[in-house]
Amino acid sequence: MSESTGVTVTLSTSSVYPLGPAQAFEIAESLGYDGIEVMVLADPATQDAAGLRELSERHGLPIRSIHAPTLLVTQRVYGTSPWDKVDRSIELAHDVDADVVVLHPPFRWQKEYAASFVEGVAAREKEFGLVLAVENMYPWRAGRHVQAYLPGWDPVPQPYEHVTLDLSHAATARSDVLQMQADLGSRLAHVHLTDGSGSPKDEHLVPGCGSQPCEEFLHRLARDSYEGVVAVEVGTRKQKAEGREAYLRESLEFARTHFARGLADR
Repeated sequence: MSESTGVTVTLSTSSVYPLGPAQAFEIAESLGYDGIEVMVLADPATQDAAGLRELSERHGLPIRSIHAPTLLVTQRVYGTSPWDKVDRSIELAHDVDADVVVLHPPFRWQKEYAASFVEGVAAREKEFGLVLAVENMYPWRAGRHVQAYLPGWDPVPQPYEHVTLDLSHAATARSDVLQMQADLGSRLAHVHLTDGSGSPKDEHLVPGCGSQPCEEFLHRLARDSYEGVVAVEVGTRKQKAEGREAYLRESLEFARTHFARGLADR
């Protein structure tokens, strides 16, 4: 945690994709991030607990969270069983001393998994002592809204004990993220700091570059004495090295500046 701003800001390895964890750690250390979130992908380096621990020790950056491979593009990572994906992500989190696992709600075609999802998440939290923070998603839009997730893309009305709010996903869903934040209260356990314009595409813009109330969101986190992690998850795939680092530096500064202003207003 930054002593001056009172918030822990980590870098998601997805923010340097298609580069891998080694480059994420290097960039995070050089820019002054407080830690790392590992997005588990087909890349073996994202699944290698020993390798990730070595990177963490070398760069002096803790791994604070693991993002389970519950995306469309990771359907075959850790096999095809949804619960195996979750359980192996929990195992990886344990092995690298992370205390949060981020996961998406089930897809609508995963009906058996969806039927036991709420209870299964709660049972695993109790058994393993980790936070399983279910992330907000969005309806798929192709001329009409399609319900792609069960029990739904919005975790707020669901009885999850812990939730991740992603501001780009909220933009795509055209949700009021400040109302979601207020409704979740202490159930808000993890944040993906990013931005979006409201496009049907999940944009993952640098915070402050879209239409989301990112500044006010961070102010409210501070005023609410939020103790979780703010993980920067922005798209830099089309950027060269200099542009990528500029995006990630700007995102880190944005997080710390506006959280600090919220603290000052308390």
